[in-house]
Amino acid sequence: MSTQSTSTITHAIRRRAVIAAVLGNAFEFFDFAIYGMFAVVIAKVFFPAVNDVNSIMATVAVFGAAFVLRPIGGVLLGMYTDIAGRKKALSLMMLLMALGTGLIGLTPSYAAIGIAAPLLIVLARLLQGFSMGGEFSGAVSMLIEFAPKHRRGLYGSWQMSSQGLAFSLGSLSAFVLTQGLSPAALESWGWRIPFLLGILIGPLGFYLRWRVGESPEFAEALKMQPKPARSPLREVLSRFPKEMMCGFGLIVVGAAASYVVIIYLPIFGVKHLGLTLGQVQLSTFLACLILLALCPLAGYASDRVGRKPVLFAAMTAYALMVYPLFSHLLANASLAAMILTQCALAVGMSFFWGPMPATMAELFPVRIRSTGLSLSFNLGGALFGGLAPLYLTYLLKETNNLMMPAYYLLVSAVFGLIATWALDFDRARATQAAWQAG
Repeated sequence: MSTQSTSTITHAIRRRAVIAAVLGNAFEFFDFAIYGMFAVVIAKVFFPAVNDVNSIMATVAVFGAAFVLRPIGGVLLGMYTDIAGRKKALSLMMLLMALGTGLIGLTPSYAAIGIAAPLLIVLARLLQGFSMGGEFSGAVSMLIEFAPKHRRGLYGSWQMSSQGLAFSLGSLSAFVLTQGLSPAALESWGWRIPFLLGILIGPLGFYLRWRVGESPEFAEALKMQPKPARSPLREVLSRFPKEMMCGFGLIVVGAAASYVVIIYLPIFGVKHLGLTLGQVQLSTFLACLILLALCPLAGYASDRVGRKPVLFAAMTAYALMVYPLFSHLLANASLAAMILTQCALAVGMSFFWGPMPATMAELFPVRIRSTGLSLSFNLGGALFGGLAPLYLTYLLKETNNLMMPAYYLLVSAVFGLIATWALDFDRARATQAAWQAG
């Protein structure tokens, strides 16, 4: 295990760590996200029902099933990351995600094997959820701990930028396949191509991560505290409850934005606005490019002017945009209106996504950082992110109010603003020092 200090890490070593974390994370989120990109097709292949609404509800319920297991995976993999180190844990997560993704791509249809097909899809999603449970915390820990202290916002932002990359590639692949294949070919075999690529991506991601040495900050912490906390989970809950709740609130707004704007709006556009699958995939691709480009700028801005000012300004602007954008989209159900809505919201998202990883990482000490990040990320992501498509599909069915996605995003923004207001880095540093001393 490397024992280099952060001050002796060369630019080349940092670059290798960033590439391993970012590309590996992008691979994982690509594998995870393409299910949502092809939800309309998957509904027909694996979840046939008496009507389209019930079929889509079954599909998004299985999408959300992965988030049920994410907190469990997050706690177990988070503790493993804090005990075994960032390198081993991140490499293991990559293989688990590739296994789940490959299983989706290889499972025969409901017409071929009956009820076994949706059961295998549920198993695959649970594998993906377990793996993803530890991905955010492990990747963020690695990025932050390799970063120069005055550039943690920038380095951490690459985690969120990698999600933009993953969603961009997912939506682009969906767009190309949808435009290039007939509906019958897409439904028969075309949708499986991105999932099968996950089998190839897994070993590559494993190789990239295995080549990176252990994070220098973790190695230093290991020298000072050779024995891991007896129960990282208990330590986080008992010593850092306020920090965990602040992280939870930040994830609520971040996850809701991700899974409504990027995952659910394409479904909404096809089912309720009369747009084609290709149109909503093109719009989503453009929005994801914005996330990819602007998250690093937002992370850098938080290094210069502070985490709280950037977060608060971004969430406020985002909240103010939500209602008028959705009103315009419903009044002008067109590709142009969809692009405007998704891209404008993506700009706001970028500026609270970018600073979020560094903000959350700085709330917890190194030896229990991954556990703390996992708890916040997976509880917020499961309750308000992954289950959002299911919530909204049900609410729209019951109320027939097409503004429900806007209301959902506004509620999540309130959570984020409260969490940002409650952030207290001085208290967090004092609590960390006391915990490490004692």
